[in-house]
Amino acid sequence: MTLTQTMADNGGSGDAYKPWCIGFESGTATGWPGTDWIEDLVLRQQGPEVYDQWVAGDVKFSDPEIKAAFESFGEIATNPDFINGGLGDAASIVDTAFQEAGLQILEGNCSLHHQASFYEAQWPEGTTVAEDGDIWAFLTPNVNADDGAAVTGGGEFVAAFNDKEETQALQTFLSSDTWANERVSIGGVISANKGLDPANASSPIGQASIEILQGEDTTFRFDASDLMPAEVGSSAFWTGMNDFVGGTALDTVLTDIDNAWP
Repeated sequence: MTLTQTMADNGGSGDAYKPWCIGFESGTATGWPGTDWIEDLVLRQQGPEVYDQWVAGDVKFSDPEIKAAFESFGEIATNPDFINGGLGDAASIVDTAFQEAGLQILEGNCSLHHQASFYEAQWPEGTTVAEDGDIWAFLTPNVNADDGAAVTGGGEFVAAFNDKEETQALQTFLSSDTWANERVSIGGVISANKGLDPANASSPIGQASIEILQGEDTTFRFDASDLMPAEVGSSAFWTGMNDFVGGTALDTVLTDIDNAWP
C-alpha cells in the first residue's frame, strides 16, 4: 500500500496514469482474477489454517477473517486514485479482459498488475521480461515481515482409470523428477516437484516461480475457488467479485456468496 500510494503521488506524468491495472473479463468465467486477489490476501493475513477452514466452508465469507481480505482488496480496486490506469474507473475492471489489463504497463499508464506466473505469455513479442528489462514480477509482500513466502496456485493432475501395471508405471514416471525436468525444459510450464532444477525453466519468471515453490519456508495452498463447490468457487465467488467492484455493498456480496454454498 505504501508503494501504491507513492506511485499515485509520483508515478506518472499523464492524466491516465494510476498505479494499478486490473481486468476481470474472461468470458463465462469473468471474475476469476478477483478471486486470486482474495485468496492471496486470506493466506497472508490469516494463515494456512484459516485458509483451509474457508475452503472447507467452516469459515464463511461473511466472517471477519474473510471480510478483511475483501476490504484490503477494496482499498485498491474501489479507489479511483489507484485504478484503472488507461482503462477507466472501477467499473472498467469487469469489462477489461485479464489478458489485456497488464499491457497498459507498456503504455506507461500503470505500473502494477496482479497475476499468476503464466501471464508472461501475454506480453507481446519484443518485450523483455527481466529484472533489468521492460517488465518484471515480484511476490506480493507478506503482511508480517517475519513470515516465509506465501503463495497460491493452480495445477494439473494425472488420473488413472484402471490399475494395470503399465498405467501405474506411467503414473510413476509422470510424478518423477526425471519427467519434471524434461517437461519444464520443453517450456511453458513449471512444476512443484522438489527434484526439479530451476535452471531448466524456460524463462526467468519460471525459474523464480520454481525457486519460490521449493523454498523451505514457503507456505503453498491450492487455489481456493478451484477447491470449493462449483456453486461457489466457479459461480457465486466470481460474480461476487464483479458485483463488489461494480459498487454492490460488501456485506451483500459476502452474504450472497455464503448463500450459494450447497
